[in-house]
Amino acid sequence: MLKSRKTRWMRFGLATIAAGSALLLAACGSPAAKDTGDASGSGAPKTEKLKVALITHQAPGDTFWDIVRSGAENAADLNNIELLYSSDPDGARQAQLVQQAVDQKVDGIVVTLAKADAMSGEVKKAVDAGIPVFSINAGEEEYKAMGVLAHFGQNEFIAGQAVGEQLNKEGSKKAVCVIQEQGHVGLEARCAGLKDTYKGASEILYVNGQDMTSVASTITSKLQTNADIDFVVTLGAPFAMTAIDAITDAKSSAKLATTDLNTDVYKALGDGRVVFASDQQPWLQGYSAVEAVRLYKQGGYVLGGGQAVLTGPSIINKDNLNTVSAQFEDAK
Repeated sequence: MLKSRKTRWMRFGLATIAAGSALLLAACGSPAAKDTGDASGSGAPKTEKLKVALITHQAPGDTFWDIVRSGAENAADLNNIELLYSSDPDGARQAQLVQQAVDQKVDGIVVTLAKADAMSGEVKKAVDAGIPVFSINAGEEEYKAMGVLAHFGQNEFIAGQAVGEQLNKEGSKKAVCVIQEQGHVGLEARCAGLKDTYKGASEILYVNGQDMTSVASTITSKLQTNADIDFVVTLGAPFAMTAIDAITDAKSSAKLATTDLNTDVYKALGDGRVVFASDQQPWLQGYSAVEAVRLYKQGGYVLGGGQAVLTGPSIINKDNLNTVSAQFEDAK
């Protein structure tokens, strides 16, 4: 049931993204599109320059957001958009960044809603100011109430369910789900989803994600005092790499899985240090949301039909690692 539902939603999400891209191309070539000329001399119409703010809750050193930003920058380049990137893991300070974007009179805002309560006031102010706002990655349950036009990401509970099912296939009996940011609704939902489908015993381990030394020592201590843990599940690529060392230091036989990929995790999947990873395609989240601003400004187009546009999850392991190889060319 889960697999069919997940496949159906992923197909819907990708279909709407493809449809939206087609609409953009059609709109750019239509008489309604504003022709400001083409410096290349090709004669093709060029859309009006836009300024878009991308505001995330990226913590220092979290390379997941480099992938999101890369996708956003690619969309900006293709859609004649000036991209303004800023981030802060603190909800109140991230909200201030939204207010700064409003003050700058940007043409659109793309924002994460990991701390939705802290963000709602400023996000609503942006909407009231007539700025189209789109959310990515976190905030699937909250974005509509704030007036956000569309959300791009994965359903975190479903992502957790997929991890739980994969743990069952691996024969796991006891797993620990490591949350690096207590109170982050998306991370909490992943662990809840894992528990929902996992046939073994699971528990949450909270760590301070802004202090990798502390992350390592906390995981090591947990494994040393709980020798029956056979799988550690981290909720971010950088934490997976830290967990590799923690498992070794604890002299534990536990295996490792993670949500989200980066170049290091890609390599670790290849050599077996990470057994599997759940991929939410962060590049696609950044790309789709920035392009969504252009679509909306071009003709009021909104992807998703009022529903979240899902970009994941997809389970990646050594057997199907080649399917994501294009994202990690430098890792080969």
